Amino acid sequence: MISFLRGKVIEKRPTQLVLDVRGVGYEVNIPLSTFKHIPEPGQDTTVLTHLWVKNERMELYGFATEAEREMFSALVSVSGIGAKSAIKILSGTTAEELRSAVAEGDSFFLSSIHGVGKKTAERVIVELRDRFASYQPERVPVLPQRNREALTALISLGFRRRAAEESVERVVKSNPDITLEDLVREALKAL
Repeated sequence: MISFLRGKVIEKRPTQLVLDVRGVGYEVNIPLSTFKHIPEPGQDTTVLTHLWVKNERMELYGFATEAEREMFSALVSVSGIGAKSAIKILSGTTAEELRSAVAEGDSFFLSSIHGVGKKTAERVIVELRDRFASYQPERVPVLPQRNREALTALISLGFRRRAAEESVERVVKSNPDITLEDLVREALKAL
């Protein structure tokens, strides 16, 4: 098993990274959450890894944090979810949010992640709930009703949860007293 790689970034793309480790170039698949932590090409970095072997094919998956790697391992243990699907799921949210959603049985949140349907969300909860039963999520401030409704409207229109949250947050920050209808309209313009 390859636990981590430390080397120079040769190439950096949103879902992939090439690291030069003492003259050997490793191609590493990464989620978007890890991409944000990778320095520019030419600089050194360390990436935690998971070696995925399937049908005589080996692929390396890399993560910026241990929480991401642990969540990846948990997701690939769910029947019907492979490595590529797990990376897509981690690209749509954080490991913290995923743990919290599974522990609370929040299938709506999980199904709002791009590429996760209702059945897959329910399967993730059923298969991982015991694993995260003792998990105590950090209490995040509850969004006002207007913001939650606007977020739900944007997600139901097909926008990714993270993009919708950022758009709503920007609009509310610039105009705190905005009505729900105007909030949805302005957030749509920002997307």
